[in-house]
Amino acid sequence: QVRLMESGGGSVQAGGSLRLSCAASDYTVARTCMVWFRQVPGKEREGVAGISDSSTIYADSVKGRFTISKDNAKNVLYLQMNSLKPEDTGMYFCATVACSDGGSLFSRRFAYRGQGTQVTVSS
Repeated sequence: QVRLMESGGGSVQAGGSLRLSCAASDYTVARTCMVWFRQVPGKEREGVAGISDSSTIYADSVKGRFTISKDNAKNVLYLQMNSLKPEDTGMYFCATVACSDGGSLFSRRFAYRGQGTQVTVSS
């Protein structure tokens, strides 16, 4: 059974950093497409970062501050978040998407997703 488990969230002041991890079980992150999304109550889900075998994409709101990466040996997906802002507050979760689907990674249907980890940034 595929499981994705996020960790690394927490409370931080504006300007701080956090690194989120997404550990995969019964799923190989190498050569797959994965995304990080965030959800804020009352707002639509927002794609934050995505990674395929050859490229990465970022929401305009996080470009230059967030970095998505994989550790294939550890089978973990990461999201390094620097220069955090209060508007980055939300529940962050990782998900897998089909590499073969067309369009943006952010628009693809999730195959699997984790339970999320909360990030709170105070001003």
